[in-house]
Amino acid sequence: MRMPRFSHTRLLRYAGLFTYLSVGTPLFTTWANQRLSLLQRTDMALLVWAICYLVFGIIYWLLTSNLGSRRYLALKLLGMAVMTAVSIVIGWISHSGLSAMLMVVISMVLPWLLPLWMGVAWMVLQILSQVVVFSRWPEYHFSIGLAFLQSTVYLGISALTFVISLVASQQAEERERQRQLNSELRATRALLAESSRIAERMRISRELHDLVGHHLTALSLNLEVASHLAQAPAAEHVRKAQATAKQLLADVREVVSELRQDAELDLTRALSSLIEGVPSIRVHLQMPPRFAVEDPQRAQVLLRCVQEVLTNTVRHANAGNLWLRIERLPDGALHLNARDDGRGVLDLRQGNGLSGMRERLEEVGGRLEVPSIQRRGFQLSAWLPLAPEVGFSGMASRQPSTGPAAV
Repeated sequence: MRMPRFSHTRLLRYAGLFTYLSVGTPLFTTWANQRLSLLQRTDMALLVWAICYLVFGIIYWLLTSNLGSRRYLALKLLGMAVMTAVSIVIGWISHSGLSAMLMVVISMVLPWLLPLWMGVAWMVLQILSQVVVFSRWPEYHFSIGLAFLQSTVYLGISALTFVISLVASQQAEERERQRQLNSELRATRALLAESSRIAERMRISRELHDLVGHHLTALSLNLEVASHLAQAPAAEHVRKAQATAKQLLADVREVVSELRQDAELDLTRALSSLIEGVPSIRVHLQMPPRFAVEDPQRAQVLLRCVQEVLTNTVRHANAGNLWLRIERLPDGALHLNARDDGRGVLDLRQGNGLSGMRERLEEVGGRLEVPSIQRRGFQLSAWLPLAPEVGFSGMASRQPSTGPAAV
């Protein structure tokens, strides 16, 4: 029997919530009052305990609402620091290991927000802070050794939780890479299908031109000669056959012209596949309903530029929205504008992604402009020149021939 599939990030979130609620059960029993009276604490201590517990839960629920997102990272780290602080306060007031159990919950969140070494350091330091708390307990005879021994027990539990959460976060990253690869594969497949369609139309047009067109031309010329040599009543039938051959030749010419004129790569499906299912951000794509480019190389360059923008936004921008606008300029060039609502950049250092995008554009005569200082959000513009008769479907300026048509 197959087990139903669950989102492991959601399961982790609810498992941490369950642990948090379990740690809070003493607040709803007489144990808390008995414990505080035994420690000769005032009633105010119970109120502080409850407030700290409530603050911990609220921050935890907000932090885990979108595990894996690095947006507002500084604010999230501040929330983690507050959670650690209130945990220590709870342990100090109650003289119990409840604070260490709350720190186990914190250890579950750490791999999603911090690099490995920073997460391990945070986990170890917060557990070691319990040595100071435990060493103040009369039950441990104010012994640092016993306090350290007790802390190592909770460190083991925290380490197990941390590793499980780390594996889950790495799996989430791998799934995101898999999604990106699948999106790129679908986009490339759509582009390949368009290229195959165009190649087949061009092959059919050449076959019609080389075989049917030439034979019809020869037939029309022979009928022209026959119309001058034939006598009535056969001459009338020869003229009708000649008119039919000319009409058929005109129809073949029209079909060949239509097949050649529709030799544009439709990028609508390819771009839609590329932005499909991008996590943690909303992509707003603005382009004509049917967007086609004739040159396969330029189509590939545009596709890779959009792909690089998506990758950089997800990895570095900490953005919630990304706006992509593709338009045809009056001079015939193609313009791509991308902007997000992320953290921006004060000192831009172009990595391999932007450098590769610039190189691709320069290979086809295009250019890339990225402001070096962007305090709010990140924005870039790319220009891609197109041939005079290439562009958006229905917008290309194709002049009809005024002279005699030729197949």
